Amino acid sequence: MKPVRVVSLLPAATEIVCGLGLEAALVGRSHVCDYPRSILGLPSCTASKAGGDGGSREIDEAVKSLAKEGAPLFELDADKLRELRPDVILTQAQCDVCAVALDEVERAVADWKDAKPTIVSIAPARFSELWETIFEVAEALDVAEAGGSLIKHLKGRVVDVIERACVSESKPSVACLEWLDPLMAAGNWIPDLVDLAGGNNLFGEAGKHSPWMEWGDLAAADPGVIVLMACGFGLEKMRVETAALSGKTEWQTLGAVRNGRVYVTDGSGYFNRPGPRLVDSLEMLAAMIHPDVFPSKFEGEAWERL
Repeated sequence: MKPVRVVSLLPAATEIVCGLGLEAALVGRSHVCDYPRSILGLPSCTASKAGGDGGSREIDEAVKSLAKEGAPLFELDADKLRELRPDVILTQAQCDVCAVALDEVERAVADWKDAKPTIVSIAPARFSELWETIFEVAEALDVAEAGGSLIKHLKGRVVDVIERACVSESKPSVACLEWLDPLMAAGNWIPDLVDLAGGNNLFGEAGKHSPWMEWGDLAAADPGVIVLMACGFGLEKMRVETAALSGKTEWQTLGAVRNGRVYVTDGSGYFNRPGPRLVDSLEMLAAMIHPDVFPSKFEGEAWERL
């Protein structure tokens, strides 16, 4: 059988391909695909028009300005894509703020005269949909058996978290924040993860896009645990962003702040990506919510106490 050539335009999809043992099949990636590190040498087929070097407020203003103009947030290098001659292109149809949109990819290959690639679009909104997503990619790459093995391994780790979380009699209230200026709660699969990890999720609804919120809402709820997981921000950038929080009056009144139960995470690498490392994210959340029950896995590397 002819070796398959894959271009992944979504970090989660790239990680799924590698988790299936097919890293060698990747011939191209998006500009934000950065794990495993060994794929960084692959050519990039996308670029951001909003920039990513500013803080929360600057990035938010840039995104909203482009949206107001009706301009896409990402550029797809159609010439590079064609040059790579992929058999399969992995993309998404969930969030135009996160990656190149499906319709743009479809337009880019519409006039190809030779064999057109198969486009696989993934859009998990709940944690339970991760398994279907992995299997969909595995089937498209003709490695269904490897997909089943990966899913079985990941599910085993999830069951372990559920069983250990049940031991605790408490269920702390948890606020997961996906953006800091302005405030946004984490939706989609994050409420599922909080529940599985033995917490009571306060903001954001499972399976729905992340909602904006006000500081007054956060203060009124006064969560026992706060987890900061800004979309697209790694741990180092989150440290810089959270430094400004200490100057907010509402922040200082929160019980989680006074009790040292605020956690900063690498949202970009873990919590924001619906790929295999969502299971790592679940294990990290469990350690934050129930530190007396779970080991502090990845602490210092992917999360830390503020």
